[in-house]
Amino acid sequence: PSDQALAISTLRNVTIIMTLGNMEIATMRAPELADWALAHGRTSLTTTEIAELIGVPEDQVRRRLHAPATRGEWINPAQRLWIPVPPQYRTWGAPPAIGVVDALLRHLDVRYYVGWLSAAALFGSTHQAPQVFQVAVGRHVRDRVIGRSRFEFHHRGALTHTATEQLATPSGFTTVSTVTATALDVLTDVTIAGGLNNAATVAIELSEHPDFSVHDALERAPHSPIATIRRLGWILEHHAENSLDLDALARLSDQAAPSPSRLNPTLSLRGPIDQRWNLSINDDLEVDL
Repeated sequence: PSDQALAISTLRNVTIIMTLGNMEIATMRAPELADWALAHGRTSLTTTEIAELIGVPEDQVRRRLHAPATRGEWINPAQRLWIPVPPQYRTWGAPPAIGVVDALLRHLDVRYYVGWLSAAALFGSTHQAPQVFQVAVGRHVRDRVIGRSRFEFHHRGALTHTATEQLATPSGFTTVSTVTATALDVLTDVTIAGGLNNAATVAIELSEHPDFSVHDALERAPHSPIATIRRLGWILEHHAENSLDLDALARLSDQAAPSPSRLNPTLSLRGPIDQRWNLSINDDLEVDL
């Protein structure tokens, strides 16, 4: 009619048709939303965003997405967070952990990095792939299972002291400890890394990665226990096949506290002391390479 003004605009690919007397929003249907989000590079959406896109109140979003979620199109790993599942992962119940962790922890406003055996696996360490996805976090986050992935979160107070990098993933970028920082972490937390033998094997594999650097280990030394530096130096010197110059690490060990450290931190101080590394060889190390 001539007495009506018509304006058409687009908001998030939703067509809004406004008249003088009312506002009509032509929204997309909930069954189509997951594929739309993936096609437009939206790897996560909040409840508020979904309510706007499908044109319902926020308290109706869960009901509207119940059927699509049952079909494996969505996961809801935290309150008010929804992640669309690519078609190839819908029989899994969720995308792989690496495709979920960044969206989850950014939504929870938690600093993090993927670490220990999970980071080592991303760098090509194939020894005993971890059964859980291990993540260091800046505050307490409860462990959880999402699809086929079991997330294990370890609170680290000095999270910023660990060197990290941004790893590209199909869903964006994920923060991961660097190769050298990962080697230090597994030798600091040998129980998280599956015991001394497994931690040593992983550290040796990481030392063969082109991005591993003794210089980086020295730079991280002020933020690592001296026992970790001694453990790393002794293991690489006695069990690694690559010829790294470890003298600077040995000098650092010599300048540190005179009391010996333990090769296996879960066992008591016993056995011979390696003088170069001031390390109690309190366990029989068996690496699996």
